[in-house]
Amino acid sequence: MANEDYIIRPAEIEDLHQVMRINQKTLPENYPYSFFVELLKKFPKSFLVAEKNGEVLGYMMNRIEKGLPGVFTSHFRANKGHIVSIAVLPEHRRKGIGKRLMIEGMKAMKEYGAEEFVLEVRITNEPALAMYKSLGFEVVREIKGYYHDGESAYLMSRKAEDIQIS
Repeated sequence: MANEDYIIRPAEIEDLHQVMRINQKTLPENYPYSFFVELLKKFPKSFLVAEKNGEVLGYMMNRIEKGLPGVFTSHFRANKGHIVSIAVLPEHRRKGIGKRLMIEGMKAMKEYGAEEFVLEVRITNEPALAMYKSLGFEVVREIKGYYHDGESAYLMSRKAEDIQIS
């Protein structure tokens, strides 16, 4: 997916150092290099970066999980597309990059068979909450003390059926 300022594309192993830098700069939850590699290898279509002239401006990493029925799926062992982490460098926010990453990431997870998308978000992260709601996510419940610093998260979900793959 292209834009006049950036492109959205599947991440490559060479991107991971920039992705980790963004993760460490923008989010208090950080993951080891091996976690990024594992998700990239297992779900290469849905680990995306926003890139401009070789610089990674943002990323989205996802996985497909089989589990209990969800809000929008009623059968056991439903395929859920879990948005594990999404971040955009502060100087590149409010340009639609996060939203484009979300849309393209959901399309990619649907290709893996996702029937529902889920994510956790800090209850105080108003810009993220507004974006997720604009994309059709609904708050399912609050998870008390979800983050290492004790802050609670909202579990949010939306059905996958109306995401168009093109």
